[in-house]
Amino acid sequence: MNNGDLILLDFTAKVKDTGDLIETTIEEEGKKIGDFDEDFVFKPRLVAVGDSWVLKGLDEALVEAEIGKQVNIDIPPEKGFGVRDASKTSLFPLKKFRDKADQISVGSEIEIDGRIGIVRFVGSGRAQIDFNHRYAGRTLEYNFTVVKKIEDNKEMINEIIERRIPNSIEKITIDIEQNIANIRIPDEYFLLEGLQIIKRAIANEIMKYVKDVNEVSYIEQFKNAQNNDKNKVEDKDKVEKSTEQETSTDDSNIQNEPTEEKLE
Repeated sequence: MNNGDLILLDFTAKVKDTGDLIETTIEEEGKKIGDFDEDFVFKPRLVAVGDSWVLKGLDEALVEAEIGKQVNIDIPPEKGFGVRDASKTSLFPLKKFRDKADQISVGSEIEIDGRIGIVRFVGSGRAQIDFNHRYAGRTLEYNFTVVKKIEDNKEMINEIIERRIPNSIEKITIDIEQNIANIRIPDEYFLLEGLQIIKRAIANEIMKYVKDVNEVSYIEQFKNAQNNDKNKVEDKDKVEKSTEQETSTDDSNIQNEPTEEKLE
């Protein structure tokens, strides 16, 4: 693999000394988790090789990887989630947590002073909070396979969008004309939190990784749902009666024209 290549990666990550599962794209491995989410879709992860989309130790191994070949590696803390830093552990009086004090237990995550930490000890009216990453100081074991190197521009764009808006490949349509990628977003995503930021991130990644595309155009189309339902009823009546019917339309029944936004 070369730096900047977009690949699809299957992997399973575990804590080496305990075997605890950290993350996986393999359904069989995911089902071993006690609180398995049946609605979660397991599938290969999009990764840009060498661009820090994954841990440093894994990123380095991807450069040497071959498509379809399973690889097992150990990642030391300094190339994983970092070495533990004792200065990032602090004691807090339980009264600081106010009405949430009774909910604090060892091992739980909690936010305090704008930081997320893990409760390591509770006693004598105090709680020890560790602001290191949960897996800091741990050696990790990765089992991975490069499933595919993406070459097709349209497939690259689809996967980039899917990375930011999961399960959208069947709903968001793409058309590439010359150096412009036209992306049509259905109205079900209009209220997605942070959509404008997501659109900018998608555009930046498309223009960085997709060859010859230097402009991204978003098309948002609003549909008259009431009018669509009416048309479905009329179509059903036509089939049942086997007769031709004439329908009239006025300006109120015409779909709104698409709005178009370009990012360069």
